[in-house]
Amino acid sequence: MVYHCLKKFLLCISSASCLIFSSLSYADSQLPDIGTAGVSALSVEQEVLYGKAFMRFARASLPMIDDPVLDEYINDLGLSLVSQANNVRFPFTFFLVKDDSINAAAFLGGRVKVHSGLFLHAESESELAGVLAHEISHVTQRHIARYMEDQAKSTPLSIAGLVGSIALAMLNPTAGAAAINTTMGLTMQNSINFTRDNEYEADRIGMGLLANAGYEPSGMMTFFQKLASENRYSSKLPEMLLTHPITENRIAEARNRANSYKTRHRDSSLDFYLAKARIQAMYTNQEADSLIAYFDQNIKKSAPNTSAWLAAQYGKSLALMKAHRSVEAGELLNTLLGKKPDNLFFQDSLTDQEIDAQQYNAAISRLEARDQTMQNNPVITMNLANVYLKANRAADSIRLLDQYTRNNPESSVAWQLLAEAYQQTANQAGFHQAQAEYLALRGNIEQATDQLHMARANTADGLSQARIDARIAELEEQKKVDDSLKR
Repeated sequence: MVYHCLKKFLLCISSASCLIFSSLSYADSQLPDIGTAGVSALSVEQEVLYGKAFMRFARASLPMIDDPVLDEYINDLGLSLVSQANNVRFPFTFFLVKDDSINAAAFLGGRVKVHSGLFLHAESESELAGVLAHEISHVTQRHIARYMEDQAKSTPLSIAGLVGSIALAMLNPTAGAAAINTTMGLTMQNSINFTRDNEYEADRIGMGLLANAGYEPSGMMTFFQKLASENRYSSKLPEMLLTHPITENRIAEARNRANSYKTRHRDSSLDFYLAKARIQAMYTNQEADSLIAYFDQNIKKSAPNTSAWLAAQYGKSLALMKAHRSVEAGELLNTLLGKKPDNLFFQDSLTDQEIDAQQYNAAISRLEARDQTMQNNPVITMNLANVYLKANRAADSIRLLDQYTRNNPESSVAWQLLAEAYQQTANQAGFHQAQAEYLALRGNIEQATDQLHMARANTADGLSQARIDARIAELEEQKKVDDSLKR
């Protein structure tokens, strides 16, 4: 968690070997100048700016899971908690990373990274929500900005130096950990004391978010307690415990606070169980036969038509697809969809199976009907656009994706599909522009700019050329920000 990563990178920014600038470049001079002592004045606009830059770094260096149905789930869950928070200054974005370790991390601008391993170890939705609530609270309480202010009192750095160090620690915890070895013990102790207070505050406020959003307030405490207990005698602790120490005092305080809320029980949603099954089947290295056996066992021990039973059936269908047993998978998915016609997990996976079986018309008919009742739903839109492409109906795909990318400019999946659609129609200008946006999201600004120059060369319309020129200028400014943080 950046607060987890903070303990690893804390002294990185006070080390002479880290990101200290001897002089400010032109790129730095274009950043808002708020000095070093007044870091607490970090504006909302600056947080958003740095948050977007961080996402470009993340897409370029982390194994991100670009899965519309999982994105929909984790963002719905996260935003249900954000809706209960005070001091929300910008939209939050939650994204998944393929990593079996148990961790999550909050960054400036409401960007929250969630490891896939967190799903596999959370036994209830309230436990998963508890981790997210804790991270959300770090952001709303501006702990990162407050940390930077505290650090700047003893180690003057540029804003870019401070933010770049935090981003480095979040993206590469090993680099942050190595920096501790070069740091003076006194500074390290001061930093740890500072973040410990923040952890208690995030626990307290996060638990309030859980309760107000209708989840079990004890979810946060039970997950951390279980994690600490399971690894008490381990020689190699999970990253979350290394960067997010859990003391007996902290657990006791969290337990007392949870008990102060009115006792409540909340069953985990079906989608929580489906997300766990999907991650295990699609985003772990477990073999197909082993997965089929595992889900068969869960089917046998679960009561029919319960959430656990439906999720086990769903997991088995994905394992069957992995084993290239598409027909069996399709039969199972159709049965599940008959029970839950609006479920996006079933809709998405059945589309994959129908594409595998080249049943494009069946998929299009089903998704078009669903699009009428679930307009502008990202999962339905992405699936329908993809099937249109497979069925050589690129113009229909472009119609959907052009509007979708206007409303969701950070969807790398949508830009990738749009580029493919334009390529099918031999629209070179459109292809290069879509490719540029995809590359820009992944931090490849120079390649994105090259694509835009090619788009301009294939465009005769003066207004379109002017728009491309404006976009090139925007990307050049983005590159200045990225370069200042990288240094």
